[in-house]
Amino acid sequence: MTPDSGHSDGPVKRARATRHRVETGSPWPLGATADRHGVNFAVYSRIADRVEVCLFAPDGRETQRIALPGLTDDVWHGFIPGLRAGQHYGLRVHGPYDPGQGLRCNPALLLIDPYARALDGPVRGASDQFGYVLGHPDEDLIPASADNGATAPKGVVVRSRFDWGDDRPPRVPARETVFYEVHVKGFTQSLAAVPEAQRGTYAGLASPPAIAHLKSLGVTSVELLPVQAFIDDQRLVELGLANYWGYNTLAFFAPEPRYATQAAQVHDGGVDEFKAMVKALHAEGLEVILDVVYNHTAEGNHLGPTLSLKGLDHGAYYRLSEDARFCVDFTGTGNTVDTSSPPALRLVLDSLRYWVQEMHVDGFRFDLAAALGRDAAGEYTWRSPFFAAIAQDPVLAHVKLIAEPWDLGPNGYQPGGFPTGWLEWNGRYRDAVRDYWTNADSSLPAFAASLCGSADMLEPRRRRPTASVNLVTVHDGFTLADLVSYNEKHNEANGEDSRDGESHNRSWNCGAEGDTDDPEILARRQRQVRNFLATLFLSHGTPLLLGGDELGRTQQGNNNGYCQDNALSWFDWERAAHHEELQSFTRDLLALRRDLPVVRLADWPHHAAGAPARVTVQWHSVWGLEMTAEEWDDPAVRCVAALMESTRAGEDSLMMMFNSSTEETVFTLPADDTPRSWTLRLDTRHAQVVGAATDAHTTPHEAVNAGEHYTLLPHSMVAFTAPSRAADAAHGTPPGKPSPATTA
Repeated sequence: MTPDSGHSDGPVKRARATRHRVETGSPWPLGATADRHGVNFAVYSRIADRVEVCLFAPDGRETQRIALPGLTDDVWHGFIPGLRAGQHYGLRVHGPYDPGQGLRCNPALLLIDPYARALDGPVRGASDQFGYVLGHPDEDLIPASADNGATAPKGVVVRSRFDWGDDRPPRVPARETVFYEVHVKGFTQSLAAVPEAQRGTYAGLASPPAIAHLKSLGVTSVELLPVQAFIDDQRLVELGLANYWGYNTLAFFAPEPRYATQAAQVHDGGVDEFKAMVKALHAEGLEVILDVVYNHTAEGNHLGPTLSLKGLDHGAYYRLSEDARFCVDFTGTGNTVDTSSPPALRLVLDSLRYWVQEMHVDGFRFDLAAALGRDAAGEYTWRSPFFAAIAQDPVLAHVKLIAEPWDLGPNGYQPGGFPTGWLEWNGRYRDAVRDYWTNADSSLPAFAASLCGSADMLEPRRRRPTASVNLVTVHDGFTLADLVSYNEKHNEANGEDSRDGESHNRSWNCGAEGDTDDPEILARRQRQVRNFLATLFLSHGTPLLLGGDELGRTQQGNNNGYCQDNALSWFDWERAAHHEELQSFTRDLLALRRDLPVVRLADWPHHAAGAPARVTVQWHSVWGLEMTAEEWDDPAVRCVAALMESTRAGEDSLMMMFNSSTEETVFTLPADDTPRSWTLRLDTRHAQVVGAATDAHTTPHEAVNAGEHYTLLPHSMVAFTAPSRAADAAHGTPPGKPSPATTA
């Protein structure tokens, strides 16, 4: 087989001086691997008749097409001597085009190597990316013939020589972990203290002002919205919008180039700049967690574009229907990656290992993780090939693994249904906490269960309390400021007549929709924000703070800002200057959490003889008596006290009182056999956490004795601490219905 595939027109003739020869090379590793002698290419396709590597000059000219001469176990491979890192390239796959059989090879389209380590720039949807003739009455059955090589996205050969120095993963213990979900661009795009060229980039996130903010809060693990290269969907491009969140991945190995500085984009697509960001965060003890989208790709359904996997080997990577022309859609995006298929599973596992070993990230949050946990028959099981492969993998088994526990397929909602060792976003926690603080009937039992780590959901599967990633707000939905300011979503800017986004937000505007200057409403909103934050950080489980909530960030009621790459979504650091009190409150809450082992539980109680519970949780009514079954069942009950009693000497116990009603309520502190004094640590009518390093004065009611009274305003909570009684044992049932006492 000759180095040239026989194409002799156009740019190939104009670049004879750059022609390269090809050798057989190696089938492993997949992708483009550079050494000092050249570059080895290896591409999997079990249906191709021929695979060509197309080389491009930096200005976009195609200089040569080289057919890969080797074929080993369905891997096409070849080694090109003299080729260097920085080379732009794409793939053309010759083979059958028969959509009815799931075959979609079309050499007219330049494809992205699924193992490409970098792309030559951000990718925007365009009409020439489709493998069929657009507008034809037979739709995707008629292949396109126009060559799109000049405009198609290209991979870039990378040979990184990054100096990691003494970089080490922080390996923050689960019980100490506090996640901070943040968007790389949005975090620093308007942060004036960051050099202008670095704003909105990996370098910006690694800048001293950005890291100083993260460190001052006390979070431990920065969870980044998708940074694997993705596409701006053609529909959004035509509307003048962009894929801001990034949940439409195109290349599982390449960092998104739009988050690299201009110089880094030109150098290597942002690879080294991403590594420098990780190294800088690690140096400050901060973990880097990636939100990854392996459940689907940007290629959509049978009418979507052909960008990579679809043109390489459609059926090897995607779940296909009985009529193989169509994809199975468990994701709502048109396709589902089939992780029960060996080539697809290998791609995903290779990508995960790459980000850990080469890019040094510390874990992953898996979007629509239930879709990844489906077997060959499409049934969800925690014993799926995907979970089994990760469990035995020496690289992946010890990083943080976090599931979004649902997809759109049958039995797709799987709270608590993931393997041991996995964490998961706890949507039940979010709903229960929102329902309680918005004064919903019958909300108390679920709120109590959530406060205690959702033991009813996790403990039966031997999952630990830390497996519950507790959240009130995340990127998808209202910000915390909007949660207390809007009853309805306001998504007009998205161009879908507000049909998009969640309609049942469990929100409360506190008396006015949106902006207001009413001081009573504003005070109520501020108190509600503090209620949510205090509940979040004083619950058992692993808290997640939505980046910007500590700054009062608003999206003006838009609860689906996925396409708003503008000031609506970016952090407003000028506004943040007016919310210094909220920032201080958030910092102090996290400091209080660190001071209270009774909150940061690593394990459930051991029920073996002679093994006392780590913590007992007792529930009391406003009268200081243990809650009765009738009170738990009463849908109108809004007030409750939770006593988290440590059984270890030298630790503090924690008592919290909650009032989500519209009335001022007088609580009686539960009586003790030997009375003790309780120190007030916070009352959400105030913005101070008493005893914190930043506390400059003493708030009222600094100490209250057992059996005495304390008055709570409507929509407020308090927290007290007192030395532990170091009890020998604890008894009880999981919080819920009924629950006079519980252990944790």
